[in-house]
Amino acid sequence: MRFWFLPAMLGIAVTACNPQQDTTNTEPPPIRGLLTQEIRESTGTTERKFPGVLEPSSITSLSFKVGGKLGPVDLAVGQRVAEGQLLAALDDTQFITAIDNAKAAVDEARALLQQDENDLGRQETLFERGVVSKVTVDNARTDVQTRQAQLTQAQKTLISAEEDLEDTKLFAPFDGIINAVDVDSFATVASGTVITSLYEASAYEVSFSVNFDTVAQLVVGSTATVRLADDPSIALKATVSELGERADTVSSFPVIVRLDETHPIIRAGMAVEVSFEFALPAEQGFFIPMTAAVKEGQIPEDAGPGNVVPVPVYVFDPQTNTVKKREVMMAGIRENKLVIIDGLEPGERIAIAGVSFLRDGMQVKLLETDE
Repeated sequence: MRFWFLPAMLGIAVTACNPQQDTTNTEPPPIRGLLTQEIRESTGTTERKFPGVLEPSSITSLSFKVGGKLGPVDLAVGQRVAEGQLLAALDDTQFITAIDNAKAAVDEARALLQQDENDLGRQETLFERGVVSKVTVDNARTDVQTRQAQLTQAQKTLISAEEDLEDTKLFAPFDGIINAVDVDSFATVASGTVITSLYEASAYEVSFSVNFDTVAQLVVGSTATVRLADDPSIALKATVSELGERADTVSSFPVIVRLDETHPIIRAGMAVEVSFEFALPAEQGFFIPMTAAVKEGQIPEDAGPGNVVPVPVYVFDPQTNTVKKREVMMAGIRENKLVIIDGLEPGERIAIAGVSFLRDGMQVKLLETDE
């Protein structure tokens, strides 16, 4: 076997691996395109948002003043009822009987009174003739007074029986929504047993907790906005109705806001978001997208006018076509945008996309925007 071709083959291999080979095709790294926003939108307030649940401002429990057997109960939770609408009724048979008995007692007492009054008249006539003594007349007059008292008592019993009959029907005291139904049809209930409860369709409130920084800026009567979680386009005006002086938990103070207006689709139990507007510690602030913040850490949940925090962003330098990392001061979030009160000037441009791929001093190419 002959190997005289091997040196030539080795020579070819060495030549292919030689680092001194032609490098004229090496290209510089591409310049990254940069999407920016010009700083020009300003505001004098910041917004704080808190989640909550719509609840009725008050719930009214309804019951009968008398006991008895229920008729059919055709009520459902969430059902709307009108003022004066019949909600439930008791079997009135025994109450009608009681009225009949009371009327008979009144008639009897009235007849006995008439009889005694006639007797008194006769005794007085006989007394004037000297036939009977004064004691006899006095006794007759006492009988009349007794009959009058018996008639009055019988009349009161009749009135009470008639009122009991009226109380066998339960009516809605106002326009509202059924909150709960606590009995079944044809059940026997005692006086005072809760039959149902309802609340006004236009009276809602939201309870939640805030930190000390927020509660210190609120007073009873402060305005708020309530948005439905399922449809944020529905924004309703609200007012702070109660403020807790004592924290439920550490630095967590209860707040209740009451809606000043309503909407046909809102229901108790809906998830909502309550927002407040607070004045900024500076004269004005600039809105920037949340995507402009360099994600070096989480933005504190309590960031706001009383707790200004630093946030890194990249600012475009038009002189060198590079980006410069800069720390700006944030005073809260409004409409899903950061509110910056220091560190930026009108006319500057900041990076609003791909900031995690940028580096301080990196050369970039400004992309056109719709601004």
